[in-house]
Amino acid sequence: MSPLVEARRISHVVVAIVAAFSLLLLGAALGLLIRVPSFEHAAPEATATDIGFSQDMSVHHQQAVTMATLARERADDVAVRQLAFDIETNQRDQIGRMQGWLSIWNQPAQATGPVMQWMKETGEHQHGATAMPMSDGALMPGMASSEELARLGSLRGPEFDVFFLQLMLRHHQGGAPMAEYGATHAAVPAVRALAENMLGSQGSEMELMKTMLNQRGAQPLG
Repeated sequence: MSPLVEARRISHVVVAIVAAFSLLLLGAALGLLIRVPSFEHAAPEATATDIGFSQDMSVHHQQAVTMATLARERADDVAVRQLAFDIETNQRDQIGRMQGWLSIWNQPAQATGPVMQWMKETGEHQHGATAMPMSDGALMPGMASSEELARLGSLRGPEFDVFFLQLMLRHHQGGAPMAEYGATHAAVPAVRALAENMLGSQGSEMELMKTMLNQRGAQPLG
């Protein structure tokens, strides 16, 4: 037998051994999967907190996106436009995630009853003590009224920048207790993680907006 033929025979034997060993490993892995509950089966069910947080925070975020889009186009200061771009981009992405979850859970995009009822699930009613007061006509804490949005749309230049920063700072402050509650009480890990991410990113943005207002000789809204 020539060396070339012998090498080919050995190669075929090696391939066969490897293939057989791979099949054994695959069989063992499948056996383990049969005995261990699947991730899907073990995943927690979405609770009223998961659903309500996703519904109400989507609405809350949408107003921030509306204001940020306006500021990205009209703000006088490039730093304010950059902040608006960051807020618009982040919150659009977060709305997409929350609406995707609601679709998977076969839940409506928005709450069909009173807002923030999910924060009463543990009987703590936390938002009543810590959230910013709601503006006249606003649905949730921190949200601007229709009159405030109309005024923002009528402003230009540095005056626009100041009022945008004031409205957005209050908006973030009003939404923080919702994010805190979601991060603590949501059952679905992805919902808790998103709420925690909101607290981190918006906390940094709030500090930045306070600094920007101070630089302009302005104060946050009362």
